[in-house]
Amino acid sequence: MAGLIPRQFIDDLLARTDIVELINGRVTLKKAGKNYQACCPFHTEKTPSFSVSPDKQFYHCFGCGEHGNAISFLMEYDRLDFVDAIEELASMQGMEVPREERSHTPEQQRKYQQAQQQKQSDYQLLEQISRFYQQQLRVASDKDVAINYLKSRGLSGEIAKRFGIGYISDNWDGMMNTFAHNHQLAKQLVDLGMAIESENGRRPYDRFRGRIMFPIREKRGKVIGFGGRVLGDGTPKYLNSPETRIYHKGQELYGLYEAKQANKNLQRLVVVEGYMDVVALAQHGIDYAVASLGTSTTAEQLQTLFRTVNEVICCYDGDRAGREAAWRAMDNALPLVRDGVSLKFVFLPDGEDPDSLVRQQGQQAFEQVLEQAQPLSKFLLENLIAKVDMTSLEGRASLAESFQPFLNKMPASILKESLINEIANNFGTGSEHLAKQLSQASPSPAKAQAKANTPTRTTPARLAIALLLESPALAQTLPNPQVLGQLDQPGVSLLTELLEICTRSPNINSGQIIEMYRDRVEGKQLAKLLCWEHQINADNAEDVFLDSIEKLLNTLVEQRTELLLQKGRLNQLTAQEKRELQALLNEQSL
Repeated sequence: MAGLIPRQFIDDLLARTDIVELINGRVTLKKAGKNYQACCPFHTEKTPSFSVSPDKQFYHCFGCGEHGNAISFLMEYDRLDFVDAIEELASMQGMEVPREERSHTPEQQRKYQQAQQQKQSDYQLLEQISRFYQQQLRVASDKDVAINYLKSRGLSGEIAKRFGIGYISDNWDGMMNTFAHNHQLAKQLVDLGMAIESENGRRPYDRFRGRIMFPIREKRGKVIGFGGRVLGDGTPKYLNSPETRIYHKGQELYGLYEAKQANKNLQRLVVVEGYMDVVALAQHGIDYAVASLGTSTTAEQLQTLFRTVNEVICCYDGDRAGREAAWRAMDNALPLVRDGVSLKFVFLPDGEDPDSLVRQQGQQAFEQVLEQAQPLSKFLLENLIAKVDMTSLEGRASLAESFQPFLNKMPASILKESLINEIANNFGTGSEHLAKQLSQASPSPAKAQAKANTPTRTTPARLAIALLLESPALAQTLPNPQVLGQLDQPGVSLLTELLEICTRSPNINSGQIIEMYRDRVEGKQLAKLLCWEHQINADNAEDVFLDSIEKLLNTLVEQRTELLLQKGRLNQLTAQEKRELQALLNEQSL
């Protein structure tokens, strides 16, 4: 519900935000004339068609049609909802997001405020619990057991502090006694997965007991869950928070927040299996590891990885379970693979994991192992080859056939073309035949979207709106824009509304205007016109704009004259009607 954030605040936030700086922090931009460009982060392409305009404060891809302002970019690129995107931008500018008391309806306002308050309460409670666990590592009666364990794993106090590592003794209600002060808090702790309902109807008890505790943080550093490593012979060895209203394990990556904090310019990320692997690698200088929280690496996690860095290395155990996990990750990654990003796989020797290997051999040796990682294409080829008899024609034919489902998942890219050529060169299957099977008669989504973003025809109102969106200051060239409101023609009412906005706010930019129409039908029309390549030179924009307005005024005079003719009164005008018609004629000359 965007109405809960004051419109003026959103306008001010966009005015303070430089969209070029924002996007360049995530996608490397290069100067191209007065704009900046890059290969589009939203679809695969070989040559740059993604353009960012500092004047308009607007981005647009001429390939896939994605476009918008700074808020839209964060929503699409960082996969944030509208409110989170506003909060993220505000935090970058050091601003607090205010809230309006009113909303669309009292009921909507009540539900929205309750949800926001609940979310903030959940974050605050889990942050307090995280600090409690860290404190217990220092003051618990059996703290030495936990401290000695961490020391035996080679971890320093500095690393434990960086990752917020804590401890909880093996008691049924150590955490509950501290935080469950009433029934409402007890229920909240159960909802957040920190406590378990008792089957005998008694008070809920701690989920985590006798464990080293690892807080799981989301992208902005808020604690959303925990992982616990048991001390002793208890099971399970690792226990994770269940799914809750704020924690969805398939979308989060343990250690990503810490990796970003340690590296302002991340180049690669290593995906490992456990919390201790992440922490041990950081202890030895490899502070760019993340863990997939007890699940196979999901498409959502891979999307987050590729949006963060260009090189991702999945590091798994060399056993059957590790290779199966790698295969699932590869399969999930295929639709996301594009030129410019790299997914690789490395398998450790039997009996070794990243934690043990880096402790035994050190940072340099481990990074040498990473350098030997297999690219996705080689990993896919080798696995499929191992399943067929390459000494027979039938085996080679079945290999090409087995590739098709995987190739079909991949978007068009140089990598995909290279993979097809490698199949053809090595196994005698014609790449033309395989490519023909993959390429259907329907146009590509990018071409279809680009065509859809082109206005069907040029009209004075459409051209005037497009020019006004690009240069809102053009509104100041009109002495009386309200007169257009009398014209009954498609697009004129929208043009009149935009003229009033631009006249009222002389310094407004294109991104701010588009934001005003986010929840209106006209928003899509305006975005399309702002992306329109109308071929009007900036030096001629004012003349063409005024000419378009003049054509609209001509139409207005013609409409008024036609109406009078139909009434047979053109020669019988009242003094007032003569003055109105003369005013319209004067407007034509502007």
